[in-house]
Amino acid sequence: MAAVTPLVRVLLVDDDALVRAGLSMMLDGADGIAVVGEAGDGDQVCRAVETHAPDVVLMDLRMPRMDGITATRLVRDRPRPPDVIVLTTFDADADVLRALRAGASGFLVKDSPPAEIAAAIRRVAAGDPILSPSITRRLMNHAVVEGDTRERAQAALDDLSPREREVVVAIADGQTNAEIAARLAMSVATVKAHITHTLVKLGLTNRTQIALLAHDAGLA
Repeated sequence: MAAVTPLVRVLLVDDDALVRAGLSMMLDGADGIAVVGEAGDGDQVCRAVETHAPDVVLMDLRMPRMDGITATRLVRDRPRPPDVIVLTTFDADADVLRALRAGASGFLVKDSPPAEIAAAIRRVAAGDPILSPSITRRLMNHAVVEGDTRERAQAALDDLSPREREVVVAIADGQTNAEIAARLAMSVATVKAHITHTLVKLGLTNRTQIALLAHDAGLA
């Protein structure tokens, strides 16, 4: 008998009830995905996460009482937190970069095709960020890195081993684990181990934040 793939549990967070209803209707019909709860503002998210135990949170950025950036940070600070995908009206939204720094695994434009949203949810649940290298670079190009930020980023990376630093540069270049393994002549399992150690050393939660730190340090 074939193994049953577990459902990806999704929490919808948006202050627009029509947006939530549309997303819920669309995702409930997607294979392998179940909408388990909703929240109408950022200040309701942590309670909703505790109640519904989602795997992925779709998080609106602009809400009246608590914005999605603050809510993302609070969610990601929880023990065994769900992944967060931020939702934005425009892919040039300046707050997207701040949300990624807060721990979001990627972002989606609200008018993305249904199949693209469902695929992004599955990817993030499987541990893959959903920022393509081109989008990451475009976001980074909008970020102005001040001198003290660069110095702090460089100091943080100084704590890494030479091999870990090479992995960081490859992540900043947008390479997958398999591509990093080929580039550095190591196994994929070793790449994953280096990434895990790097996240712990740097106090980060995902590889997107590694890429942003590399950008701040002037390595990307």
